[in-house]
Amino acid sequence: MVNCVVKNWQGEEVGETTLELRVAKEQNAAHIVHRALRRQMVNARQGNACTKTRSEVRGGGRKPWRQKGTGRARAGSIRSPLWRGGGVIFGPKPRDFEIKMNKKERRLALRTAFQSRTEDMIVVEEFAEQFPRPKTKELLSAIARWGIEPDTKVLLILPEPQPNVYLSGRNVELMNVILATSLNVYDILAADKIIITSTAIAKIQEIYGE
Repeated sequence: MVNCVVKNWQGEEVGETTLELRVAKEQNAAHIVHRALRRQMVNARQGNACTKTRSEVRGGGRKPWRQKGTGRARAGSIRSPLWRGGGVIFGPKPRDFEIKMNKKERRLALRTAFQSRTEDMIVVEEFAEQFPRPKTKELLSAIARWGIEPDTKVLLILPEPQPNVYLSGRNVELMNVILATSLNVYDILAADKIIITSTAIAKIQEIYGE
């Protein structure tokens, strides 16, 4: 169990909340998180790179010159891999890069990665009512009040869709806004700081707390 300080919109400490998730054992934690991260990154590959072999490239049906007597090397097709415009030897073909991982392992890795970032986590009260309309400047000012430097990669986790908050943060270059139901290992590990509302923490514990 980890205790987290809760800050309000002005950046003042107003209480505490607890984060309690079942995580992997210390000796296995790094391994299982690494497997989940590798799976996510590899499965994101489209695998649609494709080159043509000598049998697929256009042309080359006629023998360029006779076999003997020309003084040149023998050639059977102008689309040989040795020729300009010819086929590609051992080039990439469409393939599936998918790596499988058990659902229980994936959830364990996600919980372990999330709880490992508690030192870089800033828990705040719900602030959706502060945005009657999208306003990026207001969100950046709040982030500064919460003690985050301008050149910091920030992950903002919301408990539910909040269009005005999302629109306020989507243009910020180093900010990523996701929902508590869309947690993933890559975003958790890639961020320098994580901003999460107390409601989102409760939702994460409800969904992932086993």
